[in-house]
Amino acid sequence: MISVFFQYDFLTYSLYTGLMIGFLAPFIGVFLVVRRLSLISDALSHITLSGVAFSLLLGRYYPFFAGLNPIYMGMAFSVSGALFIDRLRNVYQYYKELAIPIILSAGIGIGVVFISLANGFNNDLFQYLFGSVVAIRQSDFQIVSIITIVVLLLFILFYKEWFYLSFDEEQAVVSGIPRKPLHFLFMIIVALVIAVSMRVVGILLVSSLMTLPVAAALRLAKGFKQMFIYAVIFGEISVIFGLISAFHLDTAPGGTIVIINILILLFAILFSKYRRA
Repeated sequence: MISVFFQYDFLTYSLYTGLMIGFLAPFIGVFLVVRRLSLISDALSHITLSGVAFSLLLGRYYPFFAGLNPIYMGMAFSVSGALFIDRLRNVYQYYKELAIPIILSAGIGIGVVFISLANGFNNDLFQYLFGSVVAIRQSDFQIVSIITIVVLLLFILFYKEWFYLSFDEEQAVVSGIPRKPLHFLFMIIVALVIAVSMRVVGILLVSSLMTLPVAAALRLAKGFKQMFIYAVIFGEISVIFGLISAFHLDTAPGGTIVIINILILLFAILFSKYRRA
């Protein structure tokens, strides 16, 4: 069933892009869950939707934007949303969780306005909402490849610092770790990963790929590094089987990937209970 993905270029790009997303999203998701920031992915995904809709809207009136991949505008909006969340968390120091629903609401509101002006690109927007197996371009593959390499290099350089900041932020600051620039860099990475994941999983479902594999890994892992391994494995399994099933069943890949993730999570919960018993 997977052999068809190597017969056509667009399906090959879809498979390889999905494999990279299946690695990136759970990998980043581990830090988000540990730092209790998992809802940020929902807020940034809605901001990304606004950026994509804005790019498609501009493409109707300006030839430059018509030939521009909407993922670029989505990335710009996502990064801006991440920076606003970080700023609002400083404004509401005693109610930091307010920053997320504020940006989420703004993303929904702005996105709805752009979509209401759409008329001519509703079909294109549907692919961004729920993902598409056949819509991934070579440029999408190249963007995801670059971001994957950048994320890996940054985590090799700053893994220990982000690890300490995730579990004991106060002690990490006392130890001399620069919290603000590292947190700023981490938020930008999260925004970029969410933006590039939308082609495979869909904007409305990308947060599930960041949290569900991690939730399953939490039930089975015996340590932080083991949680990374399990989360990535579960993410890759869901993406591979999700893309194959979506292509052959003619369903939205985002929803299919989420269903497989839910099944994996249920198995992990039942297995952990059986192991304890």
